[in-house]
Amino acid sequence: MNYLKWLYPGMKLKRWLLLFSLGVIAASLGLAIVFNYKYIGVVEENIFKLFYRATGKYYYAVTTVAGTVIFVLGLAVMTFSTRQIIRSVVSVLLPEGSDKLVEIIFQKRKLNRGPAVAVLGGGTGLSVLLRGIKGVTSNITAIVTVADDGGSSGRIRNDLGIIPPGDLRSCLVALADTEPLMEKLFQHRFGGAGDLAGHSFGNLFIAAMTEVLGDVELALKESSKVLAVRGQVLPSSAQTIRLAAEMTDGSVVEGESCIPLAGKVIKRVFIRPEDAPPVASAIEAIENADACILGPGSLYTSVIPNLLVGGIADALRRTQAVKIYICNVMTQPGETDGYTASRHVQAIFDHVGPGLIDYVVVNDQAVASHLQAVYARQAAYPVTVDTEALEVLGVKTVKANLISETVLVRHDPVKLSQTIMEMVFRLKASSERMKLLDYYLIADNIKELKNGDDSRR
Repeated sequence: MNYLKWLYPGMKLKRWLLLFSLGVIAASLGLAIVFNYKYIGVVEENIFKLFYRATGKYYYAVTTVAGTVIFVLGLAVMTFSTRQIIRSVVSVLLPEGSDKLVEIIFQKRKLNRGPAVAVLGGGTGLSVLLRGIKGVTSNITAIVTVADDGGSSGRIRNDLGIIPPGDLRSCLVALADTEPLMEKLFQHRFGGAGDLAGHSFGNLFIAAMTEVLGDVELALKESSKVLAVRGQVLPSSAQTIRLAAEMTDGSVVEGESCIPLAGKVIKRVFIRPEDAPPVASAIEAIENADACILGPGSLYTSVIPNLLVGGIADALRRTQAVKIYICNVMTQPGETDGYTASRHVQAIFDHVGPGLIDYVVVNDQAVASHLQAVYARQAAYPVTVDTEALEVLGVKTVKANLISETVLVRHDPVKLSQTIMEMVFRLKASSERMKLLDYYLIADNIKELKNGDDSRR
């Protein structure tokens, strides 16, 4: 059955097989003309004589039969030789075998037909979503916040004066299609008590690439090649940004890592410098997307900072893409204490104005009581979904079972990506950019994701 995949739609092989066949026919015709029909007549006459000597009978149809046999034999030789050539090449380039090659080509072609998706955010929430949707489309652009100032990223930012690489690294790894060892290497943190202690190898790698190439966007592009990334990862701005928050008591807290620890109610957040320019490729990705997704992630320190970069919010308003906000499952102490789903959306509108969200995706799966108790000790609670208030804000609500419960309450990558991509296909199926064949090809990938999720249970 694996050989039949060479004939699947979108493989871009059948046209070359047909062209190869036409070439053989043309070459055969040319040889016949060169050797003249008289020589063909001699062959035909000898076939008659051989058949007559063997059977004592004389049939005109014998040449037709002989020609058919020779033609079929020629096709068999062509097929066998082509197969051996492919196997010879594959054995060198891909020791796993031709079956693996067919699967790779089929998946690449299918994923390349997927919708263009721009995802904006940061932190672990963004990488969770990316891990899921990379199985449905490879036309992904992750636009990542660069306001992080804690941990390894903060140290690199302060020491080298470059944008923090931590969230960028996490997104690269999430979109990677490479060996597990390489992923572990990029996520590895050095131990000990020296200067390297606490640093992530991936962070250092991106920092080194940035210094060598002199451009962070180019550094991420080259790093993507190392990890065989599906899609692209971009910073919202190539300029170092510092996040600050004005609290309801009038005080100002500076630093992304310090804001949740202040223990105060946030009135608004802002960036310094306020006129930080966006990365041009990020604006282009938003404008050309079929879907733009905000979150999941910390509302004030991951989602909104991207929107404060000049031009990002305006690009979201201009784009014809479906705009989706993924609301957090739990409230976050120090950021969204007591927030409902509508208050999350209202906070975004208060910072950058309306027109950025068409749909809000919320979790409809009950959180286990023992996990609620664990989170309650940290003053975190499930986000209440107030559908009517969301409708007043002009956004539609999509409810789904989205979480994976282990020791933490987190979005499940498969459940989340399945919900998001089904929305995208349903809303964009009538678009001229979404051909019917592409719809079924990617819908098949969604089915595979669902089957994979079922098998894990």
